[in-house]
Amino acid sequence: MILPLIQKRRSIRKYQKRSIESDKVQALVEAALLSPSSMAARSWEFVVVDDPDLLDKVSKAKPQGSAFIKNAPLGIVVCADPERSSPWIEDASIACTYIQLTAESLGLGSCWIQIRNRMHV
Repeated sequence: MILPLIQKRRSIRKYQKRSIESDKVQALVEAALLSPSSMAARSWEFVVVDDPDLLDKVSKAKPQGSAFIKNAPLGIVVCADPERSSPWIEDASIACTYIQLTAESLGLGSCWIQIRNRMHV
């Protein structure tokens, strides 16, 4: 049953200094890719970050509330494209929830930060 997992999950902001096993990273990515999206638009993309320098940059992506990611061994950046789906925020949020519940099921702590920024590459 999923209810005990939901009840157990907490936001963690202090992380152990150890790498995450590749099979667990793969499970997190698979959970994200299996998350539903409006009209199956899959307006999201996922970027797995385990490089300390990049995690440091992510930790500075917003003025407050993101510094803790600097010390995490892993981050998954969830990007969403508003041009592909009008409920892109909801789609990305559902994906984040799948990632967090999967992390909890694997014995990993997690927390999320929201940065809404339109970037043109």
